Amino acid sequence: MERVGLLAGAGRLPVECAKAAAGLGFEVYVVALLPETDKELAQCAAHYEEISIAHLDAILKYLQENNIKKVTMLGKVTKELLFSGKVKPDAHLLQLIMALPDRKDDTIMMMFVRELAKIGVQAFDQTTLLRRLMPHHGTLTKREPTPEEKADMEFGFVVARELGRLDIGQTVVVKNKAVMALEAIEGTDACIRRGGALAREGAVVAKVAKPQQDNRFDVPTVGVQTLQTMIEVKASALAIEADKTLLVDQPKVIALAEANNIAIVAM
Repeated sequence: MERVGLLAGAGRLPVECAKAAAGLGFEVYVVALLPETDKELAQCAAHYEEISIAHLDAILKYLQENNIKKVTMLGKVTKELLFSGKVKPDAHLLQLIMALPDRKDDTIMMMFVRELAKIGVQAFDQTTLLRRLMPHHGTLTKREPTPEEKADMEFGFVVARELGRLDIGQTVVVKNKAVMALEAIEGTDACIRRGGALAREGAVVAKVAKPQQDNRFDVPTVGVQTLQTMIEVKASALAIEADKTLLVDQPKVIALAEANNIAIVAM
């Protein structure tokens, strides 16, 4: 039976991946990178280990000792951890970070990919096991967006793509074709809260893939937490990129959206 490694951050996406991989006959070896990583992963995995995202040598050693040749990296791990002091990088990781030309998302993730390759481990496409979670074009909720919301969605997509091209973030919050917030190091939920507070209510959230998206990491993802944050700030609509965005727990997300009069469109 072939083994695959799963380097797991926070959220439900790693659980979905582990279940899909196990269902296809893979032995899944999970490394939980954060205290917030979903504990259900322990039941989905052939082997489960908790190792801090900051302890690169320990992660590499685990993969080598268990003869893992392929890994996928899934779940939320924000760069904020590296700058907040919440985790303390080991000497190996600190040396690599200090040598980077910048601290962009792709730069940091490619650093991890290179270190994996040095020990003969291939990072594979995040979506390989999860294509079923990527909605096709169309409105996902019963409620269609209003003409004003649709205009904000289209405007938001243009801005979000440019934000992604610069490798800053993937999410923007818009109201009346004015940008309320752009995602940066704080992550999607904090961006929605900040933009929603400025919009007061009726904000439109747009999330897209980067034009240069590398599907080995950072594929745009939305889920129940995204909707709960939108509800918190009384946002009215969500636009995601069709066939390029992972929608986790779709039935729950749609139910939450419809219960709160939020339109969701895959564009």
